[in-house]
Amino acid sequence: MAGTPRERAREQTLSDITLIGRRQLGEVGAAALSLRAVARELGVVSSAVYRYVANRDELLTLLVVDAYTELGDEVDAAVASAAPAAVERFTALAGAVRSWAVREPSRYALLYGSPVPGYAAPGERTTAQGTRVVTLLARIVDDAWRAGDLHGAAGPAPAHLAGDYAALRGQLSLAAPDHVLAATVQAWSALVGAVSFEVFGQYGADTFADPDALHHYTVERLAAQLGLRAAGEQGA
Repeated sequence: MAGTPRERAREQTLSDITLIGRRQLGEVGAAALSLRAVARELGVVSSAVYRYVANRDELLTLLVVDAYTELGDEVDAAVASAAPAAVERFTALAGAVRSWAVREPSRYALLYGSPVPGYAAPGERTTAQGTRVVTLLARIVDDAWRAGDLHGAAGPAPAHLAGDYAALRGQLSLAAPDHVLAATVQAWSALVGAVSFEVFGQYGADTFADPDALHHYTVERLAAQLGLRAAGEQGA
């Protein structure tokens, strides 16, 4: 940790506050987060905490950025360790998202569950980390498109969304056409939906005996819908 002693002390205190906030999130939920409770656990008066975190919304923002950062780091590591084929990289991404969500349900809920009443995440602080995973997904699919390794992706995309897809293509420096971008967006929303169903118990406790098998089947179907080749089909 670089910086002056005061800067290091401040960073350590913010780290401690974030860790306490994580525990609160799991115990009482986002809506009931309390800076007073954070101060009690830190062993300081409430006014001391307000020098670091102005209010509950600021604490929520710290937790949002912290969760997005950890999720993004784990997904990046999983994809970097995967085989180079796009389908393997996509499978690694999907598996890492699910693994993190199942391990960190309260933090996943903060990112992808019901909005916290009265709170709106500030885009200037959360967008960069919050879009890391979907941006990586888009780049995996775009790399496959550039390499000629997509086949059978759904299409065509609705013409009235062409401007939106063009904006995404420009923002992320992608080459893939609209129907590939549309399939990518649909794959992301379907993955988040499937993970959310599992994390929040929406399938029902006894509906699927093997959640791992269900996840793998879902990812296989999404890969097929994207047009990603299975390992045995490379070069076919």
